[in-house]
Amino acid sequence: MHRFLGLRCWIEDMTMTNNWLYTGTVAHKRIGKAANAFNYPALFLCFPLSARTQLANPLFGYNRFNVFSFYDRDYGNGVDASTWIRNLLVDHQLSSICDGEVWLQTQPRIFGYAFNPVSFWYCHDSQQQLRAVLCEVNNTFGERHCYLLTAQEHGVIDSQTDLQCQKIFHVSPFFAVEGEYHFRFYQHQDKRTVSINYWLEQQLQLKTVVTGTAMPLTATNILKTVAQLGWATVLVVLRIHWQALKLWRKGATFYRKPTPPHLETSL
Repeated sequence: MHRFLGLRCWIEDMTMTNNWLYTGTVAHKRIGKAANAFNYPALFLCFPLSARTQLANPLFGYNRFNVFSFYDRDYGNGVDASTWIRNLLVDHQLSSICDGEVWLQTQPRIFGYAFNPVSFWYCHDSQQQLRAVLCEVNNTFGERHCYLLTAQEHGVIDSQTDLQCQKIFHVSPFFAVEGEYHFRFYQHQDKRTVSINYWLEQQLQLKTVVTGTAMPLTATNILKTVAQLGWATVLVVLRIHWQALKLWRKGATFYRKPTPPHLETSL
């Protein structure tokens, strides 16, 4: 019993100040033809890459199976997440600006399973100011593409900064691969929000909001989160197909999947 209590205290002490676990919602609202909206519970992590080995505890595996786990192979080139993002910043002449910490917002694997529609890499300068965001997007066809976002003249990114990029990657069969995304990122105390608006021909087509409230990444919170929301991660792909069926029944225009872009990353 004493050993068990001691182990539990060790787990809690090691993670008590690391507010890296978020629970919240993901909301979509399609506007215009075949209007549709939904709001689902969600969970995600947001943590500094330099501390990713500290994620490991008896309930969290780093590159190994556990209740929660994080695998480098799920991101980038599938080798080492930190090395990959640093090399990408070098390739796009951003390494001198983004010379601080990189934080990753993503869903953990739960009992070995996860599907991440999008993960966000927050790249900071040495003064802890946000200077670039990489959006790593996955579709249900096993394809991946990254959008690299920066402010005008590579300035500091804050909650008022509207970050834009051209859509060149197929995600939904009910939207064409054209138009543009507008992103905004908000963080206030323990709350984090990502807003994504999809525009086509100067008309707003889709609004997406991901929001979450942070809590310490402790063994206790992992167990509570799995009990309350673990099923939400497992149902991600099923829900994508369910919403697609609803759009088809509403008469939304269907677009066949085009050839994916040859570039891994676009600006």
